[in-house]
Amino acid sequence: MTELDAHRAAAGTGDRSRPRAVLPALCITQITSWGIVYYAFPVLNPAITTDTGWPTGATTAAFSAALLISAFVGIRVGRIIDHRGPRTVMTTGSVLGVASLLIIAAAPNLPVFFAGWLLAGLAMAATFYQPAFAALTRWWAPDHVRALTIVTLAGGLASTVFAPLAAMLADHLTWRATYTVLALVLAAVTVPAHALALKAPWPTAPPAPAHAGDSATTVARSRPFWMLATALTLSAFTVYAVVVALVPLLLEHGYSTSQAAWALGLGGAGQTLGRTLYATLARHTGVIARTTTLIALGGVTTATLAFTPGPYALLVALSAAAGMVRGNLTLLQATAITDRWGTTHYGRLSGLLAAPATTTSALAPFVGAALASPLGGYPLLFALLAALSGLAALIALDTAVKASPARS
Repeated sequence: MTELDAHRAAAGTGDRSRPRAVLPALCITQITSWGIVYYAFPVLNPAITTDTGWPTGATTAAFSAALLISAFVGIRVGRIIDHRGPRTVMTTGSVLGVASLLIIAAAPNLPVFFAGWLLAGLAMAATFYQPAFAALTRWWAPDHVRALTIVTLAGGLASTVFAPLAAMLADHLTWRATYTVLALVLAAVTVPAHALALKAPWPTAPPAPAHAGDSATTVARSRPFWMLATALTLSAFTVYAVVVALVPLLLEHGYSTSQAAWALGLGGAGQTLGRTLYATLARHTGVIARTTTLIALGGVTTATLAFTPGPYALLVALSAAAGMVRGNLTLLQATAITDRWGTTHYGRLSGLLAAPATTTSALAPFVGAALASPLGGYPLLFALLAALSGLAALIALDTAVKASPARS
């Protein structure tokens, strides 16, 4: 058996039926779910704090709490999808997402606002990339990289579409009315798409490759797994802190909310462009070199943003460049398990791998906002985040797996 045949055997036979509606449906729902539940918040948060008088740290903490909930719930979601498939999980998550946004929009005080975001965390765990990746990895193996690339290309447009849309709605409506409108859009798009498009039979899991050990527990306790989790966790912290802090960084430089929103949105376009390059990158680089390089490039783009006050066109270009790296990092994490340990326990292992990264990304907006003031502003915050990316790149050098088909 050749190395390619071994890799295909580890990933699956490739003969199983691929439901045609799944891929376009997940493309649409990832754009909508990420755009409304995630990317609308950094655009609307200034209006929320101005209207209510609630501290920015408090509203950002509510958003961070949602991401924290999604990290822990995501482990369980992965195990459920491994055994039962994604339809019930993702449809339920869409309904919860709609309910959470309506609660947020109507919140009369901070406790209710927090409750809405905690519910949103459950929705994130059930509808964002991790469950979509688990579905595509099982249905599309061994050609899952192509499917993952397509869905993340679409998902990269989430900020491009919804950050400017949220800003436009907020120019004419209150932030509460804006969230209500967005909740209705979420309901109209994602609930029927998940309920109707994910009905196909769920394939049986392929056998684990020999180098992966006897069980998911063996892999999860190994040094390469935890070094990889550490590197991706530090990287995720910097990436998500930059996403949420980009708007206040540009506001601090004297640009308008709309200009900041467009810069954030065009960073999403950069994500899409970057993801078109990932398959080529994967063919020409080993897994360790690819992991280290992409994490390091995240630090470079963050450092550049830290020390570039303008002009606006240059900042937009840098945001797009950071988005390109961010887009590749998403695919890097999506394929990290299959590159090293196959697809047998993908849902569970990807949930475990994503949990610490999602936890720190949950804390990133709050920690970033808390650190910006004592550091003397957002430029120095970005410099600190760049240094953390450099540390993550060094740790990524120690994530090799013995006898892995994808070993660098």
